Amino acid sequence: MRSNVHEGWTTRGGRAVRRGVGAALVFLLAANTPAAAQFEELVIRGLTFSGNKSIDAATLALSIATTNSAFLARAPVLRGLGLGEKRLLSELQLRRDVQRIKFLYRASGFPDVQVDTVVQRTPENVKIKFVITEGEPIRLSELIFAGVDSVDDVEALTRDLPITPGDHFSRLRLQDATDSLGTRLRDAGYPLATVRLVEGVVDSTRRLRSATLVAIPGRAAVYGDTRVVGMVAIDSHFIASLVTARAGQPYRFSDIYRSQRSLYGSELFRFATVGIDTARFQEGDAVVPMLVTVSEGPFHRARAAVGYGTSDCLRTSAGWTSRNFLGDGRIFDVTGRLSKIGIGDPLDFGLVRSICSPLKEDSIGSRDVNYGLNTSIRRNGFLSPDNTGVFAIFVERRSEFKVYQREEIGASASITRETAARIPITLTYRAAYGETRANDASFCAFFNACVRADIAQLRQRRVLATLTLGASRVRVNNVVDPTRGTTLSAEGALSSQFIGSSRLQQFGRLVAEAAAYVPLTRTIVLAAHVRAGLIIAPRTDIGDGGTNFVPPDQRFYAGGPNDVRGYDRNELGPVVYVVPRDSVQAATDTSALSFPETSARAAPVGGNRLGVANVELRLPSPIFSSRLRFAVFVDAGVLGDGKRGDGGGVRVTPGVGLRVGSPLGPIRFDVGYNRYQLAAGPVYTTNENGDLVLIRENFTRENRGGRWTLHFSVGQAF
Repeated sequence: MRSNVHEGWTTRGGRAVRRGVGAALVFLLAANTPAAAQFEELVIRGLTFSGNKSIDAATLALSIATTNSAFLARAPVLRGLGLGEKRLLSELQLRRDVQRIKFLYRASGFPDVQVDTVVQRTPENVKIKFVITEGEPIRLSELIFAGVDSVDDVEALTRDLPITPGDHFSRLRLQDATDSLGTRLRDAGYPLATVRLVEGVVDSTRRLRSATLVAIPGRAAVYGDTRVVGMVAIDSHFIASLVTARAGQPYRFSDIYRSQRSLYGSELFRFATVGIDTARFQEGDAVVPMLVTVSEGPFHRARAAVGYGTSDCLRTSAGWTSRNFLGDGRIFDVTGRLSKIGIGDPLDFGLVRSICSPLKEDSIGSRDVNYGLNTSIRRNGFLSPDNTGVFAIFVERRSEFKVYQREEIGASASITRETAARIPITLTYRAAYGETRANDASFCAFFNACVRADIAQLRQRRVLATLTLGASRVRVNNVVDPTRGTTLSAEGALSSQFIGSSRLQQFGRLVAEAAAYVPLTRTIVLAAHVRAGLIIAPRTDIGDGGTNFVPPDQRFYAGGPNDVRGYDRNELGPVVYVVPRDSVQAATDTSALSFPETSARAAPVGGNRLGVANVELRLPSPIFSSRLRFAVFVDAGVLGDGKRGDGGGVRVTPGVGLRVGSPLGPIRFDVGYNRYQLAAGPVYTTNENGDLVLIRENFTRENRGGRWTLHFSVGQAF
């Protein structure tokens, strides 16, 4: 008898069975299909939260998987351009996000929280709103500290913890408090201190709950001896001298961190760790032996670089470093540099007519090649593990665009101490013998030296000695391109006959600077910067009169890619104008001398009072957002000399910029808008004897570059 089975299907009731198996297959296929394929892909054009009073929207957005599309992809007018990153809806993750928000709220003290979603769909887009009903929270009625009675200064130990009585009963913040208390105990001399959290009983009627932090400090201890392993050529006594955890001192966990940072700062090791020597330490011991493990790095390094700069033309540098020079961890370094290659004598290749054309008006700083040769010896752990001493001998020629050229030879000695708060404080003594060349007209207008003999006196070689004290505090997430944090710095310099300076090189100089970076979103950053400076100099007799002479290389200058970007480099503030003698029309009466205004060349002279402020909004690009960014900025600055006004008063220049990411940092193109004329100033020419002659007061002219100023540089402006 023939079977009724054919290819696995029964003939009896075959249609119904096939329908059932087909439905099962569809179900299995759907179960194994990704969520994005089960539903039509919808672009998220809006993501909002409502009802959240205790947890901000930014924290909620970080706690879920669903994310909003980029601004340009959701803006009603702009999204039709197809720009900006688009994020798609996942139904599975959306359901899970509801549970994620509930978990976050319950861990934060809201057990009755309810979360719902409002989803507005179109054929292509979706807007999502999480509607949160927080409910009545449980509050922390009492925070009890147990086991800390034997610890000195309990109040300081428990002060400013992340949670206090009256706050929501947040297990997250309680855990933070537990970790903080444990760290403080270990930093107070208890190397094996532990802390655990014990939750109290809920008072359901009043919705209160207590918590107890139970500390087990263990025995207070002091540091013992330090054992060093892993060294080959470097003396173990020197390595131990870099460790701030000294024998006999109370145990401090922060000392271990500082010691490890000091070892890496010496540049001698590719790997270094500092910790408790567990092989020699037992629970209950009052002395904590330390173990330092190091792996030495290369002891010699050679380096070389070539490059191009808008203010340097072609430039090159080379150096050689010897680590552990003559033992005791000394670092010997020799560095040489050359700049103005291609335009400065004796290496003038005629590049001023091509790629270095921005320097064609700089007849002072760019007429000669700039050079520098610096030899230094550095010693980490100088007199203290937190100190670094440096002694250097140098010879150099440096210049400032259209302002001055300085040649000198000298030496310097400095000591830098890094405090426990990671604030380096540096004291430097520097003595140099050299001369400064500047525009003759600046000496005449601002220092009353108009005769060749007086100008020659100011240009003579003499000793400049300075004593400088500076400190800086850097708290940013990226030193090259920060998006969060602050920087603060201050510096004071004194030059006086009492420390070796000549009579015409005496002044006091103060500079303070601050910057802040605030992320408005994950990709938009608001940056702000201020800088202020003041120079004070005693009155000095020059020629037939007296003046408060400040060397041109010590004065303040402003304008350029890193401060007020509506101006070319150094063109903000006081200026004098120089007219060639052959451009002045002959006349018997000096007051009647005239000249073509186009022949007047502006010469910046700087000032002794400076104020600069910048605000910049850094935005992502709608395309290639990982590499391209935009900036909108407003710069303001004032630079004065205290004699001839303030260089025109406060100048405000807005602008826009483009940032291109590179391994060296952001490549920056900025365009600043300048609606001002150059500052008013006197106009000078020379007579047949070479002396300066004033031919007009309060002259000014339009900026030759027009109202728009373009800057190209590498790195953020601040």
